[in-house]
Formats: sequence, structure tokens, C-alpha cells
Amino acid sequence: MPNRSDHAQGEKTFRVAGQAIAAADLPPGLYVVATPIGNLGDITLRALAILASADVIACEDTRVSRRLLQAYGISTQLTPYHEHNADQARPRLMARLKAGERAALISDAGTPLISDPGFKLVRAAREAGYHVSAAPGPSSVLMALAVSGLPTDRFFFEGFLPPKAGARRTRIAELARIPATLALFETGPRLAATLHDLAEALGGREAALCRELTKFHEEVRRGALPELAKAYAEDEPPRGEMVIVIDAPRKEPAAADVEALLRPALQRLTLKDAVAEVASMTGQARREVYRRALALQDEAKAR
Repeated sequence: MPNRSDHAQGEKTFRVAGQAIAAADLPPGLYVVATPIGNLGDITLRALAILASADVIACEDTRVSRRLLQAYGISTQLTPYHEHNADQARPRLMARLKAGERAALISDAGTPLISDPGFKLVRAAREAGYHVSAAPGPSSVLMALAVSGLPTDRFFFEGFLPPKAGARRTRIAELARIPATLALFETGPRLAATLHDLAEALGGREAALCRELTKFHEEVRRGALPELAKAYAEDEPPRGEMVIVIDAPRKEPAAADVEALLRPALQRLTLKDAVAEVASMTGQARREVYRRALALQDEAKAR
């Protein structure tokens, strides 16, 4: 087996609460390591030991990862590995694995391979016969599900929706048929538009907007999709990336049930408000409720 670098032979320690802890030697191979999504205290002791003992750490942004290593007294070499350089960086990492080194793969926050290119490196390492292991830990998707108050027995993770409105609405229409809680990522600048499109397509489903999870300004905002869409249309775009968790579709109400709710609602409310109320009550898509409301109005005029 090739000799390890001077770093790996000499400085295999990390620090916790001011105490230096020796990191056990690792078998050669690739280690997929989860890192904190915000609070640095959420990293595991095993993750720290792997990061300290590795010969190299492949990360999205060396500046972000360096702050984590400095917090725990780890001086392992960092090398960038992200969607823009993965095709060039992957062969170099594979060469290091072939030389018998230990490589750790991390993301800026959370568990690698979730909305990042890490799976191609894992696949290449496995196909080449190298040892691949993982150190589990934080995940913004799982944390958002845990604090949302929505069903977690079955969920579908979408990642980021398309940024362009037409493609986004098409994809939401496809997601509407999935019989599970939905979890997706979104950025502050696109949040209002995305919530508007979700409310239009998914009606009054309950949802949770989870922002800055594990951080000082952690926020979980619950409500029906139309309520959240209205609130964020009026607010300044929030900072950071967020997880939106959306309840599974309810059992499709019969047309007669929807119409039974629409008739009295149309007598006391405007068409727009009646549609919004019934969509929220039934979980029906607002477009479908609007179509039925127009049909009822046409029937009333024909009498």
C-alpha cells in the first residue's frame, strides 16, 4: 500500500471543546460525510474523525468548508468539487483513490449527493472497485419534514423547481398527482412566484415554509398555500435557501360536494373569494374550482 502523506501520518487530530482528539486511521477509499446545515455543533464525532484522517476533502466551496475545519482544528487539504468543475476534478480524485489515498466528499451544508453532482463520483468509485462509505448526519430535507407538522410516512423530494414560469407550472402539475408529502428547495428571489404557482395548481393544501433551519433566525411558517403565497407576495424576499413542505393531496371530492360548497359561497362572496374559500376547504386546484364556479353562474343566468 502506498505511503500516506506527511499530513495524514502526523496531524490526524481534531479539537472539541478545547481538547485534541486523535483520529483513527482509515482504510483507503471514498467517504461521503454529512456536515451541518447551519449550526456547527450538529456535526458528529465520526464525521470529524474522518475529515481529520482523510488525505483530501472534496467540497463545493473551499471558503465555506474551511470555516468548518478551522472550528474543529482540522488542517486536511481541501479541493473544489462542484457542478462546474466536476468533469475535470473527478479524474484527479479517482487517481488519488487509485494511489491508495483516503478522500472525503462533503457539500456546503447537509448530506452530499442531495442536489449536487456527488453521485457521479460515488458511482465512479464503486465501478472501479474502491471502498465507499458514508458518515450520516444533518439533512435540511429531513429536518424540514420533522418540524413541518405534516405527514412524513411517505414523501417525495423534488429539489429545485424550474426557474422559468412555464416549465415550473408544468412540473407542478405533474407533482400534483403524487400521493405523498412534497418537499422542495427554493431561493428567496423566486419564492413568491413559486408559492403563487403552487397555490394555483395545488389549491388549499397545507404547507410549511422552513427557513434558516438550525440557525439563530430559524423560521417555520405554516398555513394553506394560498395564505403563504399572499404573505410572501407582500413581504420582502427572504434571504437564503428554503425548504417548502406540502401536504399530500386529499381524496378527490365529488363534483356535487364542491358545487354544494360553491353555491352558498357565491351568494355571499365575490367569484374570486368564493373560489379561494372552496379551494382551501376542499384542497381542489383553484383552476378546477373556478371552472365549476363559472358553470354554476352560467346555469343561474340561464334560468
